[in-house]
Order: sequence, then structure tokens, then C-alpha cells
Amino acid sequence: MKHELTAEVLIAGAGAAGLTLAIDLARRNVAFRLIDKLPSPFAGSRGKGIQPRSQEVFEDLGVIDRLVAVGGTYPPQREYRENGSYQDSPLMEQHEARPDEPYLIQLMVPQFLTEAVLRERLAELGHRPHFGCELTAFEQDADGVTAHVMSTDGEETVRVGYLVGMDGGRSYVRHALDIEFPGQTLGVRAVVADVRLEGLGTDAWHRFSEGSMERLTSFCPLRGTDMFQLQAPIPMEGEIDFSPEALTAWVAARTGRRDIVIREVLWASAYDMNARLADKYQVGRVFIGGDAAHIHPPTGGQGLNTSVQDAYNLSWKLAAAIQGASEKLLATYEEERRPIAAEMLGLSTKLLQAAKQRGDMRRGRETHQLDLGYPDSSLSLNQPARSPELVMAGDRAPDAPVRGAAGQPTRLFKLFQGPHWTLIGYQVEREAIAPRRDLHIHTIGVRGDIIDEGGYVRDAYGVSAGDWVLVRPDGYVGAIVSSSELATLSQYLDGVGIAA
Repeated sequence: MKHELTAEVLIAGAGAAGLTLAIDLARRNVAFRLIDKLPSPFAGSRGKGIQPRSQEVFEDLGVIDRLVAVGGTYPPQREYRENGSYQDSPLMEQHEARPDEPYLIQLMVPQFLTEAVLRERLAELGHRPHFGCELTAFEQDADGVTAHVMSTDGEETVRVGYLVGMDGGRSYVRHALDIEFPGQTLGVRAVVADVRLEGLGTDAWHRFSEGSMERLTSFCPLRGTDMFQLQAPIPMEGEIDFSPEALTAWVAARTGRRDIVIREVLWASAYDMNARLADKYQVGRVFIGGDAAHIHPPTGGQGLNTSVQDAYNLSWKLAAAIQGASEKLLATYEEERRPIAAEMLGLSTKLLQAAKQRGDMRRGRETHQLDLGYPDSSLSLNQPARSPELVMAGDRAPDAPVRGAAGQPTRLFKLFQGPHWTLIGYQVEREAIAPRRDLHIHTIGVRGDIIDEGGYVRDAYGVSAGDWVLVRPDGYVGAIVSSSELATLSQYLDGVGIAA
């Protein structure tokens, strides 16, 4: 028996990952519901680092300028010595933006501000999250998912095509699916709190007793606010008094500084650091992502970014399946994203060990997430084979400055922006590819609509005459084929639901 759908997708969890998924579904005109069991939006700063790759995602979603406006860059870290002197040093390696990589500096935006910007963007698209709505049960069959949602108005039954659990590390959806969540507790318990204080300036990330897990205490000024984020490891057992008076005394005992006075505590948490990865990301018509699928220590600022990119990977595949693409496309979500999470889990754990053993907090390119990709994905096609030093299918698609045939400057990222696929032909016959729904075709060369006057596209992609580059909606290269392999390209497009 078939049931009428309430929506195509139900998203449980309205944090950064759930909001990203909702925004991308909204701009694809996919009907969805976004719910969260919390009575109101999350109020803490927890995930505050936005890596360069996530900045590219947020540019595509239309919010990068707003995020920069409400946030800022990381200050230098200031390490205090026992004698009261200190030394400043950059937290991360500094690089200039390049034509192919426009964002190379980690952005700091407290999580509650990031999510506020995402909710604003979602509202522009005509949608909003429903807080105080808890998913209490669900059943699935071959045609969809029946979900039971409890709110102050009572219980509601929602019938959807797909359910996505972006509902955090204690995910109800993951538990209900009986998905194993193996990993380890890392033997570190920490406190994090958003505080207003006196005695420290906002020009540095203040770090005391570096290298001592018993006394290490840091205060990071939160860009876009008048608050600091207090971070410190704490004993594995025992309660923490989060009152301003108690924290002021606690900080004085650990740092020897009695001039640091905490006036207000706006949000605080004590938590055990874990590194865990779900065995599966999909069971039938139900998916998990974000912290529901992987949890990392906070070192390196990888958690929120990996979660956002989970959603960015899944959204276009859900939309394609709803519009008639093969269900096999949905299986590539786990195929592509689970190895990424495993790699990030290893990186975060390695950085935590470096911080514990050597007090080393410096960050390099490995945290930027620009070099992550899907070269082994079943969606990655190189035909014929390419030299490995060139951009390959599965790699992040580089940016490049170009000029339109009418003379106006633009960038590849502007051509990619939106829910469509993009096909770029380099010195090709434009008429060789017929128009298809959701495919934007651009050519470089005679009668081409874009001009690569600086050779940036040629150099960034390593293309030669007759090559076609297909860029996925999530900004990764799907295929690179020669003009002699257009039949193969046509089969690829059919397989991902891009109809002729």
C-alpha cells in the first residue's frame, strides 16, 4: 500500500550540517522538513573554524561574504612562560590566495553565528527549521519512510521518501538503525565555555602552561563577539562549577593570573574526546551524516567542516534520485564520504597527540581540506587515462579567472555556482554535445563563450585540444574525456540522471 508523501526528505538535526543539506535541497526545489529536538538554536561557539574548502562550499551556497562579515581571521597564539613573559607565533602557515585556490586562510566564525547565517539563507529560499520537534520512531519500506515526530502540539506522522539523521554524536537515527560506532575514547576530558572577561586583550589567543595537561588553559577571542572561548583539559572524573566566580578562581589557580576575571558564562560544556566512525552511512532509505557518522577531537578544526561537506555531497544525489536517477547513485555517498571521515579522524587524533606531547598547535595545509577528493569513486571517469600529476576525475575542481565572450571578467567558480553540472570543452566543437537538463556547457576556443586569456584554465586542469571536463554540482571533477570518448561521457551523464 502506497502512502502520500508529506515531503521528499526529512532531516533530523538543524545544526550546520542539517542546514547545509536543507539549503541545497531548497535551491533544487526538493520538498523537505527540517526538525531539531532542541527548543531553540544551539547557542555555543563549539565549531568555530571554517576551512578553505568549506569556504568554497559556502560561496556556492551564497553565504561566504556574510560569514566573513560576522567573523574574522584567527589571531596569533600567545604562549605565556612561567616568568610572565610571552611569545607570539602564527597558529597556521600563511599563504596568499591563488587563481586556482581563492581561499587559503582559515576563517573563525563561532558556530552559533555560522548557523544563524545559514538559517537566514534558508529563510530567503522560503524555509525554516522546526525546533522542539523530536524524531521518536520511524519505519521504512521499499517506497519510503514513515516517521513519528513529537512536538508541543503532540505526535505527528510524517511520510517521506528519505530520512537523513544529522542529529549529532548521540544520534537517535544511528541508534535506531543499530549501526555500530567503533573507535576509542582518547583519555582526554576538556571544558569549553563562552565567557565575557576582563584582563586579556583580543589581539591574541592566550595560552598558559602549554604542554601540561594538568594546567593548560587557553582563551581564544571569538571574532564577531565580545566573548572568549575558554578551553582546558580537566580530570576524567569530577564536576565543574561553571559559575563566573568559581571559574575565575579555577583559572587563577591554573595560570597564576589573578587579573583575569570572568564576568559572565554564556555557554559551557565538559566532554570526553572520542574518535569514532560509523560502520555504515546508509540503511535503505535512511542516511546519517555529520557527527552522527563520525566524531573527532577538536584539534585541527575538522569536525564542522567534514559535516558540512557530508551534506553537500549527499544533497545533489538525493535530488537526482528523487528526479529519477538510479538508486545506485545514493550508494556513492558512503563510498565517497566515509573514507574522508576516516582520514580526518586520523589527522585530528594525530594533532591531539602533538598538542599533548609537545604543545604544538601549528596547523598546515593538511587541515584546509583542499586536497581531499574521490579519485577511487565509481563516479570518477578519466578517459583516456591521465598523468597522475594532472588534475584527475575525483579531484576538487580548481578555480580560474576567465573572461566572457562579451568581455566581462568572471571566474570558473561563478560558472559552477548553483545546483547544476558544468561541462567545459577546451578547443572543441561546441555542437558535439547536445543540451541536457541541469547541464551548463561552456567552451574555450573558436566561437567559445569563455576566454582563457591568461591560460589559467589550461594550466590548472592540464587540458589539451579536444578535452572535456565535467564538474559535479559539489565542485569535484566527475569526468575528463577526450572528444573521441563522447559516447562514454553520454553514458556517464545518463547514469547520474542528467537527461538528454
